[in-house]
Amino acid sequence: MATLTARESKAAVVSKPAKAEVKVEVSAPSRREFLYYIWGASIVLLLGQAGAGLIWFALPRFKEGTFGGLFTLTPDKLPAPGNPPYQEASGRFWVSNTDQGVVTLYGVCTHLGCLPKWSETNFRFECPCHGSKFALNGDYIEGPAPRNLDRFVATVFFTDGTSAQMDSAGNPIPLEGKTVERIEVNTGARINGKTHS
Repeated sequence: MATLTARESKAAVVSKPAKAEVKVEVSAPSRREFLYYIWGASIVLLLGQAGAGLIWFALPRFKEGTFGGLFTLTPDKLPAPGNPPYQEASGRFWVSNTDQGVVTLYGVCTHLGCLPKWSETNFRFECPCHGSKFALNGDYIEGPAPRNLDRFVATVFFTDGTSAQMDSAGNPIPLEGKTVERIEVNTGARINGKTHS
């Protein structure tokens, strides 16, 4: 057997085949592909914003004590029967205690949306814009308004543990000599006033 010299043995080691280098060429996207990506991203952003806006406005959340939410009034806010009504300005309503019971009136005129004021001298609500007039319980007296003042759904809680809620027609809640613990007014539930003839 022939022996290999040191030089030949090095050459044998070096003569192993070298690994092939793999070159990956990444080409820039074409103008058409770039526009596809931009349009796709724009549509996704637009749909995302529209969806978020729809959810935001379709599912409103009213806090207690803000218009559209629930107001809790203490018994001292309830006027004595026949006295001028109590106005809750932040809730845009009036609380009247009539001979028939308690009513919560929306403080907006049913004619063109003006804000009727309570007139101490005439003992009635009077609209300063067009002259509509309403009684203490919100019933129409005269003027261009087509109906009585609208009402908010109210629940009266008594100290004996019972409660009474305004019916769907908006009729007053009779107190029947009971002591009021609190009144809850839902300004998100409005009852349209009765039309007059």
